[in-house]
Amino acid sequence: MATQEFITHSAEETVALGRTLAGMLNPPKLVLLRGDLGAGKTTLVKGIAEGFQAASAEDVTSPTFTLIHEYRGPRANLYHIDLYRIDTPRQLETLGLDDLISHDSILLIEWGEKFARFERERDVEIALERVDDRVKQQFFESASATGPESRPELIEENVRRITITAP
Repeated sequence: MATQEFITHSAEETVALGRTLAGMLNPPKLVLLRGDLGAGKTTLVKGIAEGFQAASAEDVTSPTFTLIHEYRGPRANLYHIDLYRIDTPRQLETLGLDDLISHDSILLIEWGEKFARFERERDVEIALERVDDRVKQQFFESASATGPESRPELIEENVRRITITAP
């Protein structure tokens, strides 16, 4: 299993990484997006959608309440799917995700790890983790030891560790 790790320092860098990843994702693909709320999953999808010329970053939004957003590009149809509010296999079945799988589709599934099926069927897993909280904690520990003027440049917003795993 091949694994790559990236660190991004802003939403813009996360979008840019998504554009790069688009060049590595050839349809058909089932991609699991793992990460806590606010980890940057939708931000990464913005770049992937741009990379596939399926949507601009501004047009990509979280499918938290609609559950599925579709973006059509010349090379692939992207389906950004959010299963956060889906709790049972019956609820999952009503979404008809099997109907979305085709030779030119890429399914980008948030919270897919809730269902063993996607763990088995995934082609790629992308895990996003916010690390800026740890950077801030280190800053505040350092500042309390040496004074408030200590190295404010250590505070970085939107720092993310992004790990991509593919069999």
